[in-house]
Amino acid sequence: MEPRDTEAPAEPQAFAIQTRALVKEYSGRPVVNHLDLDVGEGEFFGFLGPNGAGKTTTMRILCGLLRPTGGQAWVAGHDVLQDPLEAKARIGVLPEEPILYERLTGREMLWYAGRLYGLDGMTVEQRSNDLLRLMALDSRDADRPIVDYSMGMRKKVGLACALLHRPRVLFLDEPFAGIDAVTSRAIYGLLQAAVKGGMTVFFTSHVLEVAEVLCTKVAIIHEGSLRACGRLEEVRAQVGAAPGTPLGEVFVDLVDPRTEATDLLDWLA
Repeated sequence: MEPRDTEAPAEPQAFAIQTRALVKEYSGRPVVNHLDLDVGEGEFFGFLGPNGAGKTTTMRILCGLLRPTGGQAWVAGHDVLQDPLEAKARIGVLPEEPILYERLTGREMLWYAGRLYGLDGMTVEQRSNDLLRLMALDSRDADRPIVDYSMGMRKKVGLACALLHRPRVLFLDEPFAGIDAVTSRAIYGLLQAAVKGGMTVFFTSHVLEVAEVLCTKVAIIHEGSLRACGRLEEVRAQVGAAPGTPLGEVFVDLVDPRTEATDLLDWLA
């Protein structure tokens, strides 16, 4: 099925991200199921769900890496299907496993990314130095080949590459997976500064405690469908949870099939 002609939402420029009736099917099974999202500019938006819920598939559609089966999506005011180059020019992306050229050093990788985005050499050098310093990557690390980097160091360089051209929307897929507390704190600070400056951050994470601290708004998706969306207090109200209920408890109540392990594994007793 080809993407359907869907009427564009009013004033799409007021939103960093919007989707309408977004669908992605594999072998006839919907992985994303008529998803409607509205993400305002300057929001720290958490897109949450269990494994296989459709989070990464949705993000790939929004980044122009995957064509939907139906529906429409807009990023930074541009239709990702009809105007993909303009949409991609305004985003930064950090996948769960950063894709970097391992024979380059961290500094060389930043130079390469900056020049691809059309930045002049002086701007690339200045911004690279700033980002490396904020990421606590000194010259000894920045000038080593990426092949020798730990996962945390790779994510730091990948995030720096995604931020270098100052995108309007930053997509992060599990940015805190597999990294230590020190690296996580450096990334927290950088992302909070970016949002304060007006950037929109759209990220997926299984670390709900982090989402609860960082996010101004969250959406919970399960089996491809949106189950709740809004500010934390709004999401709690939508599911009938008491004020102050931890996000983890709200999340589990929405997506847990409530099958007791003892019912299935009584042979272990």
